[in-house]
Amino acid sequence: MTKVRIILAVLVLLLSVSFTGVLAQDQTIVEIAAGNADFSTLVSLVEAAGLVDVLNSEGPFTVFAPTNAAFEDLPKAALDYLAANPEALTRVLTYHVVSGAVMSADVTTMMAPSMEMAAVGADMMGSELNIVVSDMGITVDGAQVVAADIVASNGVIHVIEHVLVPPTEMMAVDPLSVSDNIIAAGSSTVFPLTERMADLFNQDGFSGTITVDSIGTGAGFERFCVNAETDISNASRPVRDTEIEACVANGLDVLGFFVAIDALAITVSAENDFLTGLTLEQVAAVFSGTAATWADVDPSYPAEPILLFSPGSDSGTYDYFVEEIFDEDETPIQSAPNIQFSEDDNVLVQGVEGSPYAIGYFGFAYYQENQDKLKSIAIEGVAPSEATGASGAYPLSRPLFIYSAPSILQAKPQVAAFVNYYLQNANAQLGAGSDQIGYIPTPIYVQRLNAFLLSVATGAM
Repeated sequence: MTKVRIILAVLVLLLSVSFTGVLAQDQTIVEIAAGNADFSTLVSLVEAAGLVDVLNSEGPFTVFAPTNAAFEDLPKAALDYLAANPEALTRVLTYHVVSGAVMSADVTTMMAPSMEMAAVGADMMGSELNIVVSDMGITVDGAQVVAADIVASNGVIHVIEHVLVPPTEMMAVDPLSVSDNIIAAGSSTVFPLTERMADLFNQDGFSGTITVDSIGTGAGFERFCVNAETDISNASRPVRDTEIEACVANGLDVLGFFVAIDALAITVSAENDFLTGLTLEQVAAVFSGTAATWADVDPSYPAEPILLFSPGSDSGTYDYFVEEIFDEDETPIQSAPNIQFSEDDNVLVQGVEGSPYAIGYFGFAYYQENQDKLKSIAIEGVAPSEATGASGAYPLSRPLFIYSAPSILQAKPQVAAFVNYYLQNANAQLGAGSDQIGYIPTPIYVQRLNAFLLSVATGAM
């Protein structure tokens, strides 16, 4: 039996949205999902897990259904790993299903604070879905319900914005119990967080050596996948298909963990007294050289040449910027005049602060460290901050990752222990405090996903 705990924070009607164009009562849950393109990923995973017959049976069932966009929010390597591990995939999918048809009216008219329902899937181990109703709507384990009461012949579907992951208790880590070496390399953006976690791991008693190199995301994946020289690859973008293929060719089933959120900061010198904000179109004009002087951006600005500073092409920050601003075409930025590239964010900071007519971009943590020398620029009217980055309101917010492989985690206990320690303690090191690293903590569903994937990868599940 699984308890589905329903906490009525504020008793309001649930969002009840009809499913446009679907007359669902004569179709099963699977048939409804298969008939809508927004559920194609969910349907393919249900098929891969062998759950089609279950969800086509008499039921009734209540399914909390993630859309394709919800699955796209997962790190690609994590989704690929789940798809390749049917037992783990089944646990995740059955966590979205409870026995009985629970309609919105059943919740809003219920007088008790909780109710019990039978779970689908024998391996649920008593997990609880936490459903909260408030004046902001309804959430299921923190995932917003975006459509409710889609009736099927064998139950009901409620659509949610995030994939749900069964809660997994992470094992306590004793750094004193492991030794030997750990090598990490990659993103300069992720470097401050990984370096901090390595320092703390050492302070807590690890007797081995942890090496953390800042060489850029692309170079990090080359060392990890192609040269097989590292245990952990820091990345400020998701791993690419070509990099996954290189890892597989070396016997590495690459697995990513989402460790922080960055709001990529576009900055100018603190001496710049004319620029406060840019549109995305203006950013493209500036970093392509189409706007050669600041007066080309706005006639009221000085007619001075724009000096550009950008991470180099090995940087995940550069990759992300090119993808978001130039639709993956790096020709404009590579052809821009007055541009300096560097894989060292400190060099970029020094370049930007050196002239009131300079502009550059890098991870939010580096801006936070240098606020006395720099000022950030609002993009589309939104300034980078912890709040706007976490909500997605800031147009240039992005996830940050560390990558390893199950084979490494299983063969090297010190690496598994360090990754475990990292995932349990990273959020406490993030934020805007003077001793914090200026990135944004991950939400609860991401923390659950990390814990679940590590448990599966190390064989602890």
